Amino acid sequence: MSPLLLFVLGIALLTLGGELLVKNAALLARALGMPPLVVGLTVVAFGTSAPELAASLAAALEGAPGIAYGNVVGSNLANLGLVLGLAALIRPLRVEARFLRREAPFMVAVALLLAVSVWDGVVDRWEGAFFLFLLAGYLYLLLGDREPPEVLAEFAGAYGKGARRLVYRLFLLGLGVLFLTLGARSLVAGAVALAAALGVPDRVIGLSVVALGTSLPELAAALVAVLRREGDILLGNLIGSNVFNVLGILGTVALVKPLVLGTPPAFDLAALLLLSGLAWAFLWTGRRLGRREGALLFLLYLGYVGWIYS
Repeated sequence: MSPLLLFVLGIALLTLGGELLVKNAALLARALGMPPLVVGLTVVAFGTSAPELAASLAAALEGAPGIAYGNVVGSNLANLGLVLGLAALIRPLRVEARFLRREAPFMVAVALLLAVSVWDGVVDRWEGAFFLFLLAGYLYLLLGDREPPEVLAEFAGAYGKGARRLVYRLFLLGLGVLFLTLGARSLVAGAVALAAALGVPDRVIGLSVVALGTSLPELAAALVAVLRREGDILLGNLIGSNVFNVLGILGTVALVKPLVLGTPPAFDLAALLLLSGLAWAFLWTGRRLGRREGALLFLLYLGYVGWIYS
């Protein structure tokens, strides 16, 4: 099978697997009594990052650390520039949830932590363990969060249904994991072959093509949320996904196999810090993301992608 077909097949399997995983995990979590707000910010937000986790872990084990790292950073950039930017262009987003304005600076702090961690060109096992420890603390604080009734009602409308036919949901959940595993192997194999054929570093492929492919679940969820005027859900999913991408995915990957990246990718980290900081500033100062802010985020993302290929 050609590298391009392997890559496309991998994206298709990752998208289908991620959808099965997110939907059925959310229903099961609600059936077990988890509050809808927590389901939205944890199960759904982290579940949409499952393709990134599968692809990055597979890339690291296949000896392609550039793709593993590039996929995480590129996915975070795509979430902020492509997904959030397009969503705000379609319909301005208003924010009611206090936790979003509080979690946004935490997202920026996680990006800073990533920059410090990879500056020596290596992400060791102890750094991966620290990332996972920090993620556990973040989740503990999140579970004790309280929001206004209107925000809780918004999340309850999206994730408030209980799970029926428990065995059936568990089967679909397992099927989603299987599709994610197969899709990750296919995507990484195709991406490595494409990088060799095009003569570009695997880091660039990971930052752009692989990251865009694994960000499809976030893009689909964002478009649905913005059309339903569920701005808190959209932003909660994206912020939760960006936090999990760094702490959960890179933490897990580094714990399994330390990432040796070589030269510190300063430009990629600067772009991530810039987009993260802008998103935080927009949320903090205006409590909304208008079309002008969305256009700025989207254009900066396009400029970044153009730069890394120039």
